Amino acid sequence: MRILVIEDDAVLLDGLKVGLGLAGFSADTVSTLSDAQAAIESDTFDAIVLDRMLPDGSGLDLLRRMRAASNRTPVLLLTAKDAVIDRVDGLDAGADDYLGKPFDLDEVAARLRAITRRAEGRATPQLTWEGITLDPASMEVLKGGDVISLSRREFAVLLALMENPTMVHSKQILEARLYGWQEEIESNTIEVHVHKLRHKLGATSIETVRGVGYRMGRQ
Repeated sequence: MRILVIEDDAVLLDGLKVGLGLAGFSADTVSTLSDAQAAIESDTFDAIVLDRMLPDGSGLDLLRRMRAASNRTPVLLLTAKDAVIDRVDGLDAGADDYLGKPFDLDEVAARLRAITRRAEGRATPQLTWEGITLDPASMEVLKGGDVISLSRREFAVLLALMENPTMVHSKQILEARLYGWQEEIESNTIEVHVHKLRHKLGATSIETVRGVGYRMGRQ
C-alpha cells in the first residue's frame, strides 16, 4: 500500500517512513506544501498522512484544494494542534481521520488501514479469496488453515491483487504499489514475485491476462 507522508520535521518524517515500511506500507515523503501539491498532481497514493502546519502554508488549505478537485484519497491529519476545535476543523475540511502528536506508530498504521478499508467499502479487516485469507494488520496469510510465509514484497503484491480480486492489475500499477520514488525497479520484478506466490499458494492462485496484467485466479 503506497502512502504519501507530508511532514516538515525531518526526524519525524524519517521515523514515519521506516516505521510504516515495517508495517507493510511503501511510504514516499515530502516536507513542504509545494512538494506535496506536485506529488499529488503527478502520482497516485492509497492514502496521505498530512501535517497541518508546514513551512510554506497550511495542510488544511491543501486538503480543501484536494477535495474541491474531487480527489478522494483518504487523508489522516497528523498534527500537534489537537484541541477539539482543531479536530473539528480538520475533519470538516475533508480529513478522514485525525491524530494528535505525539503518536504511536502502530496506531498510525492501524488508522491508515482503517481509512483505506473504508475507502474500498470493506467492513472486515481481513481479505479472503478462494481459500486464501490475508490479514493486513498482522501481515499473515493463511491457506487451508496453514500459515504461508511471504516476503514483504510478495505480501504487498498479494494485498494489491486481493483488494480487487477480479480486476486485472497491470504490471505498472503493481510496481507503483510496491516501490517509492527512490527505489530502483528491475524489469522482471513483478514476474518474479508472482512466480513465487504461485509456488506458495498454488499454480492457479494468480491468473495472467496476456498483454494486460494479473488478477486472482480460481482454485
